[in-house]
Amino acid sequence: MAERTIPILPCHALQPVLDFYTALGFEVTFRQRSPNPYASVARGSLELQFFGVKHHDPAASTSTCYVVTDDVDGLYAAFRDGLKEAYGRIPTRGLPRLGALRDTSYGMRQFLLTDPGGNCVRVGQRIREDLHHDRAPGGTFARALHHAALLADSKEDLAGAAKVVERALRLDDERPTPVQLLRLLVLRADVARRLGEEEVAVAALAEAGAVPLSGEEREEVRDELVRLAELCD
Repeated sequence: MAERTIPILPCHALQPVLDFYTALGFEVTFRQRSPNPYASVARGSLELQFFGVKHHDPAASTSTCYVVTDDVDGLYAAFRDGLKEAYGRIPTRGLPRLGALRDTSYGMRQFLLTDPGGNCVRVGQRIREDLHHDRAPGGTFARALHHAALLADSKEDLAGAAKVVERALRLDDERPTPVQLLRLLVLRADVARRLGEEEVAVAALAEAGAVPLSGEEREEVRDELVRLAELCD
């Protein structure tokens, strides 16, 4: 038996969604206009299908699916290149947008991709056997990063994530390591962009770019440095 699951996701109009996935390297494999708008796209063994809904609001969409891969870094790089060629930049806010690639606290290395229909496609690779959430780590700044990342990506609570980071950055009696500081600032800038807080984002990006890092520290925060470049683009 060879069953498989194909997500069927809503959108207001098919064409922007199809253009978006074509930029990612997908091929449109089916399309119909009546009796209802419907289409499918495929990239290798990955297939997604879409249906048009006249009154669908992409900004309010909660539709999502999870794509498990054995090469999340390769897919992320390919999607980044395709989006930059199609849009002239990496879209990091509004719709569509590409989220940051990061190791999660629940055993997956993943990124979030949100299409013009507001559908969030989570793409991830297992990096350990246990997929339960880790307990919050000890230490003020490690704990803040843990909670803020969960709020931003898992709960889509951007305002909550911003508060956690701001609270950590305002502490006077304790300071983060350079690695922690960079991670906090990049996350704050990312969240600010999505909230439309452009002045906050620009200030956080400038401060992040000025954090002094050793060669070993730069390797440790390589994902955040990629995201910093994307947000500055």
